[in-house]
Amino acid sequence: MATYATNRATVGLSAGRTIRFFVSIIATLAAWNDARITRNALSKLSARELDDIGLCIGDIDMIATRAAR
Repeated sequence: MATYATNRATVGLSAGRTIRFFVSIIATLAAWNDARITRNALSKLSARELDDIGLCIGDIDMIATRAAR
C-alpha cells in the first residue's frame, strides 16, 4: 500500500535562515580579523618601508578595510 505524506516540515525553512545568520556572523568576524591583522602588520612598518611599497601612514586604514572585503 502506498502512502503520501501531506504534512511539511517547516523546520528546514527556519534552519536555513539560522545557518545563513551564523555564517554571516562568522564571515563578518573573519573580515574584521583580517583587517585587524593587516592594520597591525602595516603599522609596524616604518615610513621609509611604507614608501618603498608605495604607501603612506594615512593609507593604512584604507588598505586594511579594503583587504577585509
